[in-house]
Amino acid sequence: MINPASLFQMKALWDRFVANHPKFPKFLQAASASSIDEGTIIEVKITKANGDTIASNLKVTADDLQLFQEIRNIAGQ
Repeated sequence: MINPASLFQMKALWDRFVANHPKFPKFLQAASASSIDEGTIIEVKITKANGDTIASNLKVTADDLQLFQEIRNIAGQ
């Protein structure tokens, strides 16, 4: 069971994250609205301040789509 106090703390942290990075949640909303289908490739790249990078990608499966839907349900969308 999820601790309600932890949820309030996460909400406060998320609100601060959104205030600091307002374009990122909009990006996630746009990506979600674009109907990610099975076979879609999601790529993530991180560039550190010193210029080092790391990147990875995944091909979306049916199981992934089920997880994405559950996350949307939890988020109340």
